Amino acid sequence: MHKSWYDALQHEFDRDYFLKGSPTHSISCVDAYFREQLKQFLLQEHKLYTIYPPMADVYSWSRLTPLEAVKVVILGQDPYHNVGQAHGLSFSVLPPTKIPGSLRNIYKQLANDIPSFVIPQTGDLSPIARSGVLWLNTSLTVRAHKAYSHAGKGWETFTAQVIRAVTSRADGKGVVFMAWGLPAQKTCDKIGIDETKHLVLRSAHPSPLSAHRGFIGNGHFRKANEWLSNKYGDGAEIKWDILNDE
Repeated sequence: MHKSWYDALQHEFDRDYFLKGSPTHSISCVDAYFREQLKQFLLQEHKLYTIYPPMADVYSWSRLTPLEAVKVVILGQDPYHNVGQAHGLSFSVLPPTKIPGSLRNIYKQLANDIPSFVIPQTGDLSPIARSGVLWLNTSLTVRAHKAYSHAGKGWETFTAQVIRAVTSRADGKGVVFMAWGLPAQKTCDKIGIDETKHLVLRSAHPSPLSAHRGFIGNGHFRKANEWLSNKYGDGAEIKWDILNDE
C-alpha cells in the first residue's frame, strides 16, 4: 500500500473487522491482505478456491494513484472473476486479456467526450490511474468465477474509508466521483459526499446490459474535465487520451 494511503487509513487496521495490530506501510502482500474477520474469511477462501486479483495486486490502486494525486474516483463493485483479468483497478485488465464489455462501453463514451481519444487495443487503465483517476472497487477481492462472492465481508467498510479519505484530504480540494449503476450511487449516498465541494456524476452502469439506458451519452468524462478546469485552472484536467501514447 502506498504510504499516503497507509497514513490516512492506518486506524482501519485496528478495527474489529480488520486486524488487531497494524502492518507497516511497505507491506503489499499477505500481511497487508489478511485481517481479523476479513482475514479469517479470506484465509478460508484461499485454502479452497482461487482468489482474484493476485495478492500483490489487491492494493495496486493505491500505488498507481497516491491519495494526494486523486482528481477523479470511478467506482466499481468487485473485481473481474475470470482468469487473467483483475489486477486491482476497477474495470481494467492487463494485456493480452480481451477487453470486457463494460470497458468497451467506457471507451466508446470516452471517444464521444474526448475528441483526441482513440479507442485502444489495451484494457490496461494504469496510465489513466497515474494521471489522477482512482479506479476503485468497493470489494477488493473475489472468488474465481463467482461474482460478488466477497461482498458483505468487510471490504465495503474499508473502501468507504478510502472514499472518506479522499473527501477530507488536508489540501481541501474537491474531486469528481463517477457513480455508474445503483450500487455505486448508494455507496456515494451512504457516505454522504458533500456535493457543494465535490462533483458526483450518476448514470447507468457501462455493462452491455444497461449501457444504452443512460451510460452512453452521459458526458461524464467531458463534464469531469470541465469541472476540474473551471475549479483549478488549465492543466487540471485528466489526460484521458494518455492511453493512446502507450
